[in-house]
Amino acid sequence: MMHRRTKILATLGPASSSPEIIRSMIRAGMDAVRLNLSHGTIEAGIELHRRVRAVAAEEGREIGTLVDLPGPKVRAASFGTVGIDWANGDVVRLEEGTDGSTGDVVQVAVPGIVADLEVGDRVSFGDGGIVASVVDANRDHAIAHVVHGGRLSGSPGVHVPAERLRMSTPTDEDLRILDAFVGEGVDMVGVSFVRSAHDIRRLGVEPHPRGPLVVAKIETRAAVENLPSILATAGAVMIARGDLGIEFPIEEVPHLQKRIVRACIARGRPAITATQMLESMVHAPTPTRAEATDVANAVFDGSSVVMLSGETAIGDDPVNVIATMARLCGRADENFDRQAWMRLVSPPRATEDGGLRGPDRMVTDTMTSAATRVAESLDVAAILCITRSGRTVRAMARFRPEAPILGFSVDERVRRQLSVSWGATPMEMSTTSFDNEAMVTEAVESARHHGHVRSGDVVVVLAGVSARSSATDVLRVVNVP
Repeated sequence: MMHRRTKILATLGPASSSPEIIRSMIRAGMDAVRLNLSHGTIEAGIELHRRVRAVAAEEGREIGTLVDLPGPKVRAASFGTVGIDWANGDVVRLEEGTDGSTGDVVQVAVPGIVADLEVGDRVSFGDGGIVASVVDANRDHAIAHVVHGGRLSGSPGVHVPAERLRMSTPTDEDLRILDAFVGEGVDMVGVSFVRSAHDIRRLGVEPHPRGPLVVAKIETRAAVENLPSILATAGAVMIARGDLGIEFPIEEVPHLQKRIVRACIARGRPAITATQMLESMVHAPTPTRAEATDVANAVFDGSSVVMLSGETAIGDDPVNVIATMARLCGRADENFDRQAWMRLVSPPRATEDGGLRGPDRMVTDTMTSAATRVAESLDVAAILCITRSGRTVRAMARFRPEAPILGFSVDERVRRQLSVSWGATPMEMSTTSFDNEAMVTEAVESARHHGHVRSGDVVVVLAGVSARSSATDVLRVVNVP
């Protein structure tokens, strides 16, 4: 059976915060963890981050860590612990305030948000399952009819069309969280409610790998419209299907998923598909048939990573969820149509986002394309990528090669960031020599020592002519001694 290539990113929470459960999740197939800072304190998040680092080191695994910034929070004033029930057709008034919400009046404590609503806007509550449509808009309130009713209690989240939000992304609180986790050496940062490349630049972090890999969450209509410029700025993308299903008609979401994934991979950006992948497994021991099919289709679409949220954060058996996801992805990987995929991403594009591409990027993309053809022609045992930033590996992964990809780097953070690159096995490299021969010799010997290849195998090696090379400009075919 082919080794699983699609990576698994799992959200940690109350059900999965102990060292024992984290260890079991790693052994079951978890490649990277998500720390959701919408819940809990910064201090608790940092403690959990350190725990993951410690367990991963004990297991000898390069487990990437992603801190997910909450972004603009819009919540209703409390409905109380008893809560209220809305039926389809109920009429509600939306207004600014913090006193409390009832079945007839919903107060929202974000200045300007109610005044900016327009007739026809859809406002959703909680996880998006309860929806009201605005039928009358005024300066100080709006009247809405409940389209999909349900029960509300506490202070549920309120989702309005992204263009109505005056709040900027990232928020001041996001930047405070980011500063704390950059100090901890976090590998990736997820930015919520991205609307343009400017939102990414406002983070102010150093480019990866000196700083964290920036993951832009695509969950707004503006983000979809500005996708090319966002991809030029971010290091990876998360397709947040829950909010996309609110911003767009639900029938559009599968098509948006395919479009976004293909755009990401064509530019060498990992694509993370998220939301409700195995949601029934929060309590059930097995997924529904529809969920199993959804996971497989996400793999067929070209997703680099599939993400688990509540299933592992608050679920009854997070380890079983990881093991199930690993089996589903592994089986789908076996049936992935690589020939059809190659036609989508090859040959490398001469232009990107309306401008000429840099020569270094063109060289790397051309060399990885050539490596794919050489690997297929010679039926090599593995493709060895020697990389400083991880870009060579991500460029190679675009083509979804049959041969395993081994990503060698002297940088520990680069290796952990490769935990979200399709098909990549992070490998440590100690050579700091500027000599290509020394780097290649170490990589081949390490691959053989760790059992990825055997003596007599043929491998393809991609590297720079020296450790100072800014592009992948050497492709070699090597017989493993």
